Amino acid sequence: MKAIQWFPGHMAKAKREAIEKLKLVDIVIECVDARVPESSRNPMVEEIKGNKKHMIILNKADLANPEEIKKWISYYESQGIIVHAMQAKDGKGLNQVKASMKKMMQPEFEKWAKKGIRPRPIRLMILGIPNVGKSTFINRMIKKNQAITANKPGVTKGQRWLKVGNEFELLDTPGILWPKFEDREIGYKLAITGAIKDSLLHMDDLALYAIEKFQLVAPERLCKAYHLTEDDFEEMSTADILLKMTKNLGFKDDFDRASERFIFDIRGGKLGRYTLDMAPIPASKTVED
Repeated sequence: MKAIQWFPGHMAKAKREAIEKLKLVDIVIECVDARVPESSRNPMVEEIKGNKKHMIILNKADLANPEEIKKWISYYESQGIIVHAMQAKDGKGLNQVKASMKKMMQPEFEKWAKKGIRPRPIRLMILGIPNVGKSTFINRMIKKNQAITANKPGVTKGQRWLKVGNEFELLDTPGILWPKFEDREIGYKLAITGAIKDSLLHMDDLALYAIEKFQLVAPERLCKAYHLTEDDFEEMSTADILLKMTKNLGFKDDFDRASERFIFDIRGGKLGRYTLDMAPIPASKTVED
C-alpha cells in the first residue's frame, strides 16, 4: 500500500482553531484507540497543547487486548503522562477520568481560592484523530447526544462548547489527522481500525498486512475463522493464504471481496480483542545486564 495522505480542509482549519482557543482551556484530553495507542496519537497534539495539562484516554478498551492495555498504561505513566482506559460507549471508566481531571486542577482551585476567585467549570479541549470514539466520549460526559457520532471517520466538522453540569465545559473539535504518514505501518494500522476512509485504500493490500499482523498477535483466531492451519503459515506466502481464505469463504477467486470481508470481520470483532501496537518496556522496569 502506498503512503496515505489525507488532510481535508476542515482538518487544517480545526488545527488552527484549536491552537487559537487553547488559551481558553485548562486540560487537553487526547483520545486514542486502545488497539493502536501510539499509532492513533497525532504528533500535532504536542504542538497544539503547548504547556497545558494533558491526559490520554485509551478509548475502545473493550476491543483491545487487556494485557497490552496494562502495559501501555504502565509505559505512559513512566513518561509522566496521566492516562486512563475507557469504554466510552457504555461509560466504563468515566468516573475515574472525571476524578482524575479534578485532581489535576486542584492546585489551580487552591490558587483561585486564595485570590478570592470563585470556582468555575473545568474547561476541556478534546483532541483525537477520526473514529477513535471522541464524540461517543463527549456524549457520555454530557449524557446527551449533542455530539454527532458514526462508525466512520470525518463526521464532526465544527467546534462548539458543551456543558457538563456545573463541573466541566468541553470544546468539541473535529478529528485531526496529520498531512502524511511517514511510517507506512501507521497508515495500515489506522486503516484496519477504520480511522481512514476506505475509498482511499486498496483492500487487498490492507488484508495482506492484516494477515501478517494477526499471524503474530492471534494466529489461532485466523485458523478458526478461516479454516487455516498452522502449517499454512509456515508453508504459504501471505498472498497464498489470502487466496486460501478466499476459497474457504466461498468467494472462489474474488480475493477483493474476501479482503473486504476480512477487514470488516476484524472491525466487527469476529477475531476478538486485539492490539496492533506493542508497548515499549518502561525504562524503570528494564533489567540491567
